[in-house]
Amino acid sequence: MEGGGRRVVAVGAGLAGLGAAGRLRGHGSLRLLEAAARPGGRVCTRPFASGLAEMGAHWIHGPSPGNPVFCLASQYGLLGPEAALEENQQAEAGGHPPLPSVTYSSSGRVLSPKAVSEARDLFYALLASTRAFQGSKEPPAPSVGQYLRAEIARRVPTMAGGVEEARRLQLAVLAACLKLECCISGTHSMDLVALEPFGEYVSLPGLDCTFPGGYSSLSERLLSALPEGTVLLNKPVRTIRWRGSFREEGDDSRDFPVRVECEDGDAFLADHVIITVPLGFLKERYQEFFQPPLPEWKVEAIRRLGFGTNNKIFLEFEQPFWEPEQQLLEVVWEDESPLEEPSADLEANWFKKLIGFVVLQPPEQHGHVLCGFIAGKESEHMETLSDAEVLSAMTRLLRRLTGNPSLPAPRSMLRSRWHSAPYTRGSYSYVAVGSSGDDIDVLAQPLPEDPQDPRPLQLLFAGEATHRTFYSTTHGALLSGWREAERLNHLLQPPIPPPLPPQP
Repeated sequence: MEGGGRRVVAVGAGLAGLGAAGRLRGHGSLRLLEAAARPGGRVCTRPFASGLAEMGAHWIHGPSPGNPVFCLASQYGLLGPEAALEENQQAEAGGHPPLPSVTYSSSGRVLSPKAVSEARDLFYALLASTRAFQGSKEPPAPSVGQYLRAEIARRVPTMAGGVEEARRLQLAVLAACLKLECCISGTHSMDLVALEPFGEYVSLPGLDCTFPGGYSSLSERLLSALPEGTVLLNKPVRTIRWRGSFREEGDDSRDFPVRVECEDGDAFLADHVIITVPLGFLKERYQEFFQPPLPEWKVEAIRRLGFGTNNKIFLEFEQPFWEPEQQLLEVVWEDESPLEEPSADLEANWFKKLIGFVVLQPPEQHGHVLCGFIAGKESEHMETLSDAEVLSAMTRLLRRLTGNPSLPAPRSMLRSRWHSAPYTRGSYSYVAVGSSGDDIDVLAQPLPEDPQDPRPLQLLFAGEATHRTFYSTTHGALLSGWREAERLNHLLQPPIPPPLPPQP
């Protein structure tokens, strides 16, 4: 039997759940229930080749003093020496870190860096111009994709000095830029991403950096700071019953408003439950997950916000076919244009959505490993294929891009499957057409909604999809967990009023 004091249960031991648990004060007991066999959620480091593969979160985006993930990782000594350099923390990469790259085309040639950067500069200028529509009552288009395509179409006549072949190549590079943006936004198409609120997302300064010992080293440190037995793994939750009156067997002295029922039959009574499950899971399961059902205004926000898939394919090679200074291998399909509809034949063309490969650094640690990124429905189709089919498609693709039909096949492969993961159902959130930043705030709103309710804050909501300006990031997840912990702390430990001045 648990002791006295307010009982808190957190559902999910990702960064939001672990962060909340580390910040809670003044509660009686605390339990974190995690469906998986490991903590971390969408932070997941696996051994691969001679090093590590980040199946989920890859970089600290914007590693600078305003980023709590960076600050914690620095404090714990989990980062390499470059991350501590002040000039790296001050660099403004705008969410697109500059890596030394080579661009391969579908005809097996390396494209001229000048032609590529000309098209890319145009794309980033257009992307930056989307910020002007924040708060606009009548944006020029509903989605980022439609706006970008209209702007590109306006420029086609003067593009590349009117030279047809050069113009076609610029359009192909712009199509590749749109695919990269789909990976960054975690969406199938930028036509699904709302234009007006797009500029609300905040990119922090700093050159994105990785964890030499794996991103999971951060989850492990957060976990080790909690009392033993706080986190229960392999404990998927089936139903959260709230607004109830539940009692422990043999103890009639106390009523609890919430009962958290697990798939294995265990149940936990609580005063407060912090729900940190991914939005993809909520979209699929909100109807049976909460009893009584969530209010309609909360359900609408869950339905309207976007949640998509971005997967990775890791390939290990005996020897590198790329140059030592190359850190990014980009892919451009020369017959593609943002002004034409992409092929809907997933089976035949899924691999064309792959934006290219990041070279894992340093090779002394990881071996010769490429990490490919692929988003959207094509990414979800890839999850349905066998390892042999994916490996074969990647080998054919790389032989075509390099123009070398006898390029050796990768010696091993590993891939993520976030859409198939039953308690995740995708990668991260975005603000979809028909939605707005207000929906993110609504998703974060605790229940019951009446602040005067005698049993307040029964359900609290955290996770990256509940952070209005840092959605889709690990720092957004961590901050949302801290936010809900502080909300509870305020209830459990009201601020002490200052002492009255002495009477004369």
